[in-house]
Amino acid sequence: MAEKWEAVAGPNASAWNIPAASLAELGNRRQQADDALAAATSEETRTPVATARCKTAFEALEEYMRDFKRRYFLTPPLADADYVALGLKPHDATSTPSGTPTAQATLETYLIGRHELGVKIVYVTGSPHDPANKGYRIWHSVVAPGETPPTNPEQLTKSFFTKRKKDVIEFAYGDSGKTAHFAVQIENDGKKGSWGPLTSALIP
Repeated sequence: MAEKWEAVAGPNASAWNIPAASLAELGNRRQQADDALAAATSEETRTPVATARCKTAFEALEEYMRDFKRRYFLTPPLADADYVALGLKPHDATSTPSGTPTAQATLETYLIGRHELGVKIVYVTGSPHDPANKGYRIWHSVVAPGETPPTNPEQLTKSFFTKRKKDVIEFAYGDSGKTAHFAVQIENDGKKGSWGPLTSALIP
């Protein structure tokens, strides 16, 4: 691979802003690794010391190549053909569409502190590993004793978005003793999945 880089980068050194000293150092490290490999595999010179020197030489070459790639191959405007010639994978600028969420989720709640509830996302259907499940829109409303509770998620009035599967909701001081009702919609870049079931919890 290093030899291929020398062959391709050499003629393009000026266009790609590669200093002659950097290209020469790549060649030196490649030659040292080649020499060390020859010594480590020859019946006449193969010893544990030669093997250790070979390992060290290749580690030094790989470290330099990583830095060389970062400095000179990722910054300039190389064409896809250049990356192929270098033995590298061309950049993929097209994002893979992940679609509209199809899973459903609900909440489990747990006590955090005064006027606070911890919420944990629980999947009802689908997989949490689906790439379409980018985040969660948590809808909620607070209902005082004697008031009519919501019967469907569309009646919930407040919401916030989170990418966490665990979060905390802080309620107002006067909400203590009231009931919070929740529903979750999974979201992906503005695309919303179907509602999860309603759930509720007493606000401490």
